[in-house]
Amino acid sequence: MRADRLLSLVLLLRNRGRMSAAALAKELDVSERTVLRDIDALSLSGFPVYAERGRHGGFELLPGFTTDLTGLTADEAKALMTGPASESLGMAPAFASAMRKVAASMSDEQRRAATTVAQRVLVRPEGFVSEPPDADDRLGLVQQAVFSGRRLRIVYGPEQTERTIDPLGLVHAGRHWYLLALHRGNERTYRLSRMGNVEQLDEPAERTPDIDLAAIWDRRRTEFRSSREVVSATVRVHPNQFSTVSAVALEVRSVTEEGGDGDGDGKAGGRPESWTTVDVVLGGVGHACSLMWMLGDDGELVSPPELRAILRGRAAAMAAQHS
Repeated sequence: MRADRLLSLVLLLRNRGRMSAAALAKELDVSERTVLRDIDALSLSGFPVYAERGRHGGFELLPGFTTDLTGLTADEAKALMTGPASESLGMAPAFASAMRKVAASMSDEQRRAATTVAQRVLVRPEGFVSEPPDADDRLGLVQQAVFSGRRLRIVYGPEQTERTIDPLGLVHAGRHWYLLALHRGNERTYRLSRMGNVEQLDEPAERTPDIDLAAIWDRRRTEFRSSREVVSATVRVHPNQFSTVSAVALEVRSVTEEGGDGDGDGKAGGRPESWTTVDVVLGGVGHACSLMWMLGDDGELVSPPELRAILRGRAAAMAAQHS
């Protein structure tokens, strides 16, 4: 345990430069006294760690020091293989430790490039409104502009409006890719599947180095959701379609399993033996109708009655159109 912590301490100083005892303690999840003891142990072992006193002081490795102590443990290798799921699997510390070792194996130039890329891509499980995944052929062009810091000229939206934007970063959320960008100095969110033509310009994008993608995404998503008319609904669904409901809904509030009438699959006049009732929040009437159309006869909108009536009317009009 201590050997692994000492290695992590060396790699932190190697990758990040000067760090205070408090910062190291927080990163390693130990006390500051333990950090100080570890620093002493490293010094006695010949590692060139030195202390800087004063307000902005801390511990640092001598410039130019390198180490090849980057072997991954079994847990760290598993954490890397599971990627974004590592945190939910309880392997976040192992993932962080593995990434420190990967970073330590890079040259200074490679590490700077990798850090720049990492600051410009955000992965989030929740989207603005979740729908089936996109099949984007624009991702490569947009990604290149984000990483190289170039402006983009895009055609966007139902009106196919042309606009020149300054990319800030990419976000993968709710199975979609979004581009966060500035348009005429204002923050905007663009879904890649709704882009028409995409052209990378030779002009550098206006982007400050301290952009916080997570903060911008959360702010934009909150603004988007507060501007939409949302409805609460109860949906009865075949169990094999529950994942569809949970992916499409803005929010799943409760789930109730109930027994059926024994008619098996629910497609010959009876409900399946196991039927799931879900209370959800949806983004308006159109969103609710889209969900029920996706479910087909594997789902039933139970309430509210007025939304059920709208769905019934739209289904009747569709049937009449195709009679």
